[in-house]
Amino acid sequence: MGAYILRRLLLVIPTLIGVMIVNFALTQFVPGGPVEQVLASLEGEGDVFGAISGTSGDAGIAEETSGASERYAGSRGLPEEYILQLEKEFGLDKPPLERFINMMWKYMQFDFGESYFRSITVVDLVIEKLPVSLSLGLWSTLLIYLLSIPMGIKKAIKDGSSFDTWTSGAIIIGYAIPGFLFALLLLILFAGGSYWQIFPLRGLTSENFDDLTMFGKIVDYFWHITLPTIALSISGFATLTLLTKNSFLDEINKQYVVTAKAKGLSEKRVLYGHVFRNAMLIVIAGFPSLFIGVFFGGSLIIETLFSLDGLGRLGFEAAVARDYPVVFGTLFAFGLLGLVVGIISDLMYVFIDPRIDFEARG
Repeated sequence: MGAYILRRLLLVIPTLIGVMIVNFALTQFVPGGPVEQVLASLEGEGDVFGAISGTSGDAGIAEETSGASERYAGSRGLPEEYILQLEKEFGLDKPPLERFINMMWKYMQFDFGESYFRSITVVDLVIEKLPVSLSLGLWSTLLIYLLSIPMGIKKAIKDGSSFDTWTSGAIIIGYAIPGFLFALLLLILFAGGSYWQIFPLRGLTSENFDDLTMFGKIVDYFWHITLPTIALSISGFATLTLLTKNSFLDEINKQYVVTAKAKGLSEKRVLYGHVFRNAMLIVIAGFPSLFIGVFFGGSLIIETLFSLDGLGRLGFEAAVARDYPVVFGTLFAFGLLGLVVGIISDLMYVFIDPRIDFEARG
């Protein structure tokens, strides 16, 4: 097992470098870099897209430019020295290969630099946004498992019954509904949209959170996190429920279950004493991957709808603003975390069922 883990760890490095190379190369061809963002702001565009399209308020000013000024939209009338200074500040005065090597060397030392536009380090920025995404990821994952596993087991036991039929229909509908649409439905129904105002419309805590007692803070926190957690859990709940059901059905139909029943063991003992461990192998071992998926994926729209300032919005805003230290720093950190979680998932399989031997399979 040690050799298998070592091989997987060694594969992390080239995989991560490959991901970074692809994304870094793509940014070299995407219009509207950080320099253009500054120029667009100076021209009063607010963002770079107006400058790129040539709809600047100073479009009537046509001046001959040369050198660095010719490379950027919206640079008309600005001294070339200023453009060169911006390039130097953003580290764009060096060749792409040199910039990439320097960036990866720093990242290997977990030095992710400072945001171009926020005057804060990338690490501090992520720590600032982490509580929201951690809350959504943790509670959504727990809710998915707490509801999906009992539901999946019951559906497997009652396979083909009316209960199985109507719950399958409800699950398929829930899976088909996009998370943001379900979030809007929750807002309309329970956050003062058109019916009841039971839950707050936005934020992770109330304005008077610091003045509340410890019990009041806990209640206030869960009061705010309820709707976004439910909205984020809907698709994962459907997937895991069907996975649990199919896993149990597969085990129930195996010969050892028939033999156990023939020996006179009760159905309950057969189900929870023999079937449960084997059937839950794939479900429980997938917990790390599911948590990471919920943690980092699909939360942008949910965070926006509920006015939550988490990692999803951070990544989107950094990409729009071409804040490359934030974009690449978070990509490297989360990519590394995702690859490590893949190894942890394999270890979970072995922990749950020692009969699995990845080393022998290799």
